[in-house]
Amino acid sequence: MQPLLPRCCRALLLLGFATCATARRPNIVVLLADDLGYGDVGCFGNDTISTPNIDRLAENGAILTQHTAAAAVCTPSRAALLTGRYPVRSGMESYFKNKVFIIVAASGGLPQNETTFASILQQQGYATGYIGKWHLGLYCTSK
Repeated sequence: MQPLLPRCCRALLLLGFATCATARRPNIVVLLADDLGYGDVGCFGNDTISTPNIDRLAENGAILTQHTAAAAVCTPSRAALLTGRYPVRSGMESYFKNKVFIIVAASGGLPQNETTFASILQQQGYATGYIGKWHLGLYCTSK
């Protein structure tokens, strides 16, 4: 039996797509940055650092403000965002041993059978892509 959270996420995504079936599908851009705080971009009130492109995207789109980092380091947090699961459920937990960080993604990474946000979007006819730091392992089929 699958955990409840991924099933609920899938159901909500499919419901949302079903209600928009006749309307033009929206473009979806997910920005995930290491060490970016809530108030670090202009759309959330920062007037010190100029972020005009991010602000423009936020002005014309949906802003999700309730995501909580699932871990204090990048790999497990990224896995949690993409899968909707706690990192330990997909083998992407991090740990310290002798004060050396072990990168669990180097051992193979996110299991190939793991359902991700991108795979759900692909099933709905979206083209997906990823730019930047991956750190989720070596199970990639494209070059």
